[in-house]
Amino acid sequence: MTPINPINWLKLIILGVIWGASFMFVTIALTGVGPYTLVATRLTLGAILLLVLCRIRGIGLPSLRQENGAKIWMFILVMGLFSNAIPFSLLSWAQLSVASGFAGVCMAIVPLFVLPLAHVFVPGETMVLRRLIGFAIGTTGVIVLIGKSAFVSTGNELESLARLACVAAAACYSMGAIATRLCPKVNLLSLAAGALCVGSVVTLPMALYLEGLPDGLDAKALFALLYLGLLPTGVAQLVLTQVIRDAGPVFLSLVNYQVPLWSIFLGALILAEPLPPSLLVGGALILAGVALSQLGALRRLFGKG
Repeated sequence: MTPINPINWLKLIILGVIWGASFMFVTIALTGVGPYTLVATRLTLGAILLLVLCRIRGIGLPSLRQENGAKIWMFILVMGLFSNAIPFSLLSWAQLSVASGFAGVCMAIVPLFVLPLAHVFVPGETMVLRRLIGFAIGTTGVIVLIGKSAFVSTGNELESLARLACVAAAACYSMGAIATRLCPKVNLLSLAAGALCVGSVVTLPMALYLEGLPDGLDAKALFALLYLGLLPTGVAQLVLTQVIRDAGPVFLSLVNYQVPLWSIFLGALILAEPLPPSLLVGGALILAGVALSQLGALRRLFGKG
């Protein structure tokens, strides 16, 4: 693994902004389609985008006949299922029964899942106490930021099962990140495109069976679907693949602390939503947790290590 450099940090921030903005567009898109159709559409659009980019660059999906071809496709299958199809579907179903803030808190525990998995499976990703404390502080910051409303019961009879689904989705993301890092050497655009193709192939039939074709889409819902498919899915899949392969899954998992911050900031900037009083405290805890967990990388970044 190469040292974490300024480009890695920039990509991490870009992912945080893209995914932070996606909450607004998910809300808009759900006015025109069901949750499973939303998942299938964004994965299909993302796959089409990356396949077009592959075509432009004159490359294809990994071949089974190339060196480690079967092994590469095994990892692509795991990525497509555990980074895309399964967690997207679990969250879409769960958010019908739980407070939206609870899903946000669950995404903040992704780093706590990634850390022990990376310690066991990824060389160089040691689970040191400093990292563990930093991630715990960051998770606390997200809980403070979102507030107690995340844990208020909705009264839905499936709420307990839905909360388990949110936690399962977080675990899925961590396993997908580890698989991305461990995949044998292959073109990263081809790798990302393959993962989205797998996700699309799995979710599209399920969406058609459960929800059928949408009756009609207004311009806002259509634009929201296009955004979700092209940026938070297509472009983000490529960027996160690059970050994981270059800087590791533990570093990439820090984006889960950024997303609530960007979501709240963009909501205030674009939708004139009020800033929560917990923003300063929660934000400070998140930044402190990130700084502590990545102290060595920050020292190198600023020329002190």
